[in-house]
Amino acid sequence: MSGERDVLPELSIDLTPTLVVSTALATMDPTPVHHDPALARAQGSKDIFLNILTTMGLVERYVTDWAGPAAVIRRIDVRLGVPAYAGDRLSFTGKVVSRADGELTVEVRGAVSLGDHAVGAVTLTLPEGEDPC
Repeated sequence: MSGERDVLPELSIDLTPTLVVSTALATMDPTPVHHDPALARAQGSKDIFLNILTTMGLVERYVTDWAGPAAVIRRIDVRLGVPAYAGDRLSFTGKVVSRADGELTVEVRGAVSLGDHAVGAVTLTLPEGEDPC
């Protein structure tokens, strides 16, 4: 399992304050550290930062943009690391690490300037004959 075809193209997302706030609102997360910079700083953060639901949605987007609309995600196992602050850039990289019994497992890494924000694996199925690799 190696080769260029097994490597997903990088996806970089600028984490604007609007993106951070709007995704917190869209996921109905009222926690102030996701939309109030003054409160976030008062609690020891550098700035507002992405919430968990947004991070998971972006991990899913990264894999399904590559795999196509017929992909069905079966499992996501992600560990969160450093915060993804407004004003930073979140860059995803990934590679296919296994193919077995009709499932693909993609190892995913989402990094910001401070280091790894999200690292894990996404397992998915595709209709027969549809393999983006």
